[in-house]
Amino acid sequence: MSEFRVQIATVERIDEIYRYTESTWGADQAARYIRGLFARFEAIAARHVVWHAIPAEFGVEGFVCRYQQHLIYWKILGDGDVGIVTVLHERMHQIERFRADFEG
Repeated sequence: MSEFRVQIATVERIDEIYRYTESTWGADQAARYIRGLFARFEAIAARHVVWHAIPAEFGVEGFVCRYQQHLIYWKILGDGDVGIVTVLHERMHQIERFRADFEG
């Protein structure tokens, strides 16, 4: 069974998600949402989530799934583990930002 590792860009996105959720709906909701994200990361690594290939127009190899209002992008690392590359809000789905996170 593979593990997952959170990449640097993902840590930054999670911080942004937490801060926004906390300021909008409070600390309890922010903590619940982040716990849910990490539970989804675990489900991805355990292959309990359908792995959809990232569309070819993005120019990178990897996979994507949804968690509530966010899209989680990941790739398989050299050791077979899952590398969570980024988490973007469905409205932030900008190819340039996505590519920057994937290449970083």
